[in-house]
Amino acid sequence: MALEKWLGLASLALFAMFSGLMISVYGFLTDVPEDFDYALSFEADPKLLQFISISAAPAGVMGAIAFIMSKYYGSRPVGMLLIGGGAVMLAGMYVCHVMLERIDEVYVTDALALSPYVFMGLSAPVMAFGARLFKSRKRRPKKEFF
Repeated sequence: MALEKWLGLASLALFAMFSGLMISVYGFLTDVPEDFDYALSFEADPKLLQFISISAAPAGVMGAIAFIMSKYYGSRPVGMLLIGGGAVMLAGMYVCHVMLERIDEVYVTDALALSPYVFMGLSAPVMAFGARLFKSRKRRPKKEFF
């Protein structure tokens, strides 16, 4: 497999990891245990920033590199991987949006409330760039001068 396909696959995996990590934080905040010692001092913002820097940012960079490497000739497998990564992130952020309504108001911060919308918006360009790769172009024939 070519390098751009591996980058697209890594991008898809990191988008899935990001969605899973975000869902786990939102799931924890919906059912915070009563005997949790740090319940009132707990903030999710540092964890969200950590998850973004660990998975979402590298996933976007790898997807962009895979797109740049294959944009001139087009690649259906890379396009499908990018569309899949965007769809996984869109679905994960939709689940986070639905779970946001069940979180106690004490734990809701601006970052916690806005991050599903920001990453839903990010998933649309990822899918659009993946769809652009479906156009496969023939390479220009090599000219023989001699």
